[in-house]
Amino acid sequence: MTEENMRGIRFNLKDVTLHADAIHRGGGQVTPTMRRVLFASELTANPRFQEPIFLVEIQCPDDAVGGIYGCLAQRRGIVMGEEPIQGTPLVMIKAYLPVAESFGFTQALRAATSGRAFPQCVFDHWEELGGDPLDPKAMAG
Repeated sequence: MTEENMRGIRFNLKDVTLHADAIHRGGGQVTPTMRRVLFASELTANPRFQEPIFLVEIQCPDDAVGGIYGCLAQRRGIVMGEEPIQGTPLVMIKAYLPVAESFGFTQALRAATSGRAFPQCVFDHWEELGGDPLDPKAMAG
């Protein structure tokens, strides 16, 4: 649907009949038709989009944690853990954040914590984007 690579899909070919003449038996005969058939079968199988997810590690003073939670909640972030850093007044927060929501995240986080939070983002995994991509009212649509 978006000309992206597909993941987790398997197509089984049960039968194929090729042209008897060898000159017509190439990729030009099979590829265009096969491509349309595979795309049509994908659309009948309730397709879903996947989105990349960052693992975000945020260091901040313990009194700035509230602003971080608020900033993450506005951007579909999920907090995975909060650990104090031994010997310092700092806290390490680990959260998952969709890559699409990460644009401008650092500036919003700094604004919410008066510049006292320091995020580090790294790709972690792919996750299914909720909703039907064929429904224009859904997020995936």
